Amino acid sequence: MAKKSMIEREKKRQALVEKYAAKRAELKEIATDESKPMEERFKARLKLAKLPRKSSPTRLHNRCQLTGRPHAYYRKLKVSRIALRDLGSNGLAPGVVKSSW
Repeated sequence: MAKKSMIEREKKRQALVEKYAAKRAELKEIATDESKPMEERFKARLKLAKLPRKSSPTRLHNRCQLTGRPHAYYRKLKVSRIALRDLGSNGLAPGVVKSSW
């Protein structure tokens, strides 16, 4: 049922994002500061490009914690619509009532 490899991969990405967040923010601030000389801003851009790609927060995806599915994701529940339906059918999601699915 669960695609654990994608969930684990996303956890690794999250760890990288957290690890490099301060460094990335510092380099971005230098690179966009107009008061600094052009050479210094360019060096900051090069250093930013040398950071691991997967340390960028834009590479994170919301994934279902049960199946690893990236689509139809409910943020509050952290599950996909399919997993929510299964949980609701089995009576495991509090407040969810199976109407006429």
